Amino acid sequence: MSEKRPNGASPKPVALSSLRSAGRCNPSRLNEVRVLMYSHDTFGLGHLRRCRTVAHSLAQNFKGVHILIISGSQIAGAFDFKARVDFVKIPGVIKLYNGEYTSISEHIDIRETLRWRQEIIRSTAKAFDPDMLIVDKEPIGLKGELLPTLRFLQHRNCRLVLGLREVMDDPDVLVQEWKKRDVMRHMQAFYDDIWVYGPKAFHNPLAGTGAPAVLERRLKYTGFLGREEPTAFPDEVLDFHDDYILVTAGGGGDGAQMMRSVLAAQRAAALKQNMLLVLGPFMPKEDREDIRLRAEGMKNVRIIDFHNRHEVLIQKARAVVSMAGYNTFCEILSLDKRALLIPRMQPRREQLIRAARAAELGLVDIILPGDAEDPARMSASLAKLAVRRTPKEAGAEAMLNGLDCIRELVRGYFADGNRREVFLPPAAE
Repeated sequence: MSEKRPNGASPKPVALSSLRSAGRCNPSRLNEVRVLMYSHDTFGLGHLRRCRTVAHSLAQNFKGVHILIISGSQIAGAFDFKARVDFVKIPGVIKLYNGEYTSISEHIDIRETLRWRQEIIRSTAKAFDPDMLIVDKEPIGLKGELLPTLRFLQHRNCRLVLGLREVMDDPDVLVQEWKKRDVMRHMQAFYDDIWVYGPKAFHNPLAGTGAPAVLERRLKYTGFLGREEPTAFPDEVLDFHDDYILVTAGGGGDGAQMMRSVLAAQRAAALKQNMLLVLGPFMPKEDREDIRLRAEGMKNVRIIDFHNRHEVLIQKARAVVSMAGYNTFCEILSLDKRALLIPRMQPRREQLIRAARAAELGLVDIILPGDAEDPARMSASLAKLAVRRTPKEAGAEAMLNGLDCIRELVRGYFADGNRREVFLPPAAE
C-alpha cells in the first residue's frame, strides 16, 4: 500500500510517515542525529549565513547532533564553524540579472559545472547518510540539481524540510518562476515540513501564489532567527569605540550606490557622526576604489572590506544603515539597534516587502534608493536615527524565537527513547 502523491509524483510509502514520527531507527547510530543542509549560494552571503546560524544553534544545544552544510559560496572558508558543524564546497555559479547562470570560472561551461554540483551533492548525501535534510530557499535546488538527492533521501527515510525566508518575492514573480520548474508539485511530493523563518503575523511567503491547502498546512512559522549578543569585538574600530553608525551592504555586490548616497549626505550636511562602512566581499573593485576616493578627507569615516563576524560590528554601533537582507535585519532586531533600511528594488522585491512591513510595525525606518540619492533627504533620515525608538521598544523581542522553535521541532522529530542522549546539552568544547 502506498499514498498517492499529487499530480503524478512518485508514490511515497505510507510506512515512511510512521518511521519519521518515531525517529529514524538505525541501531548503529542511536547516539547521534545527522543533519545535512543545502545552500545553493549563487550570490551574496545570506543563504550560507542563515544555514550556519541554524547549524550552530543545533550543535550548541544538542551534544549528539552533527551537521554538514553543502554550499556554493565562494567564501565559505572565511567563516568559523563550531564543533560538529562542517561544510562541503560545491563549484560556484553566478546568477546574472537576466536570470541565467554562469560558472565562476569563465573557462568552464555552465552545463559542466551544474553536472558536477549535482553529482557532488548526491554523493555527499550518500556518504553522510543524514537523518534529516534542511534545504534553504530553493525547493528543488539550482536548476533542479537537488531532485536526484531528494528522491534518494526520501527512500532512505530521511526527514525532508524546506526552510523559507518570511518574504520570498512579489507573488506574481514567484509564481512565474516556480511554474516553469513545476516547483509546487515537487514541494508536495517531497517535503514533510516547510519552516518559515519569521512570525506568522509578519508575512506569509506563499501568500498570493495560489499554493494548495496541503502546502499551507505544512507551514511552520518559527519566528525570526535571533542572534546572541557577541562577547568579543574586532580591532578594526579601535578609534571609534561604540560611537559610530555602521553602514553595511551585506555581500556588497549591489551595495555601492547605497554607500555613495551615505557619503554624499555626510559631506553635504557636514554630519559629525562617525561612520564605519563595510563594503562586502563581492563589491566590484572599481566600486571599492570609487567609494574610497569619495571618502578622502572625511576624518569621521572608516572603510573596511569585510569582517567574518558581522554581528560584532552591529553590536558596537550606535545605529545601522543597511539594505534589507534577512540576516542583517535579524541582527538589527536581536541586538536592538536603531536602523535605516534602504531596500534593494531589483531584480527581486523581497527587501522592499520586508522593509515596508518592518517600518509599518515601527521596527525600523525606511528610505527608498531613489530618495536616498537626494543628500538632503538622506541626511534628514540619518539625523532621525538618533531619536527613533529601538526595535525592542516596538515589540521585536516577541518575534525572535526562531532558533528556539527549530530546536524543539528537531527534538520532536527524533524524540524516541533510544535517542534520549542525543539531546542533552553538550559538554564544554
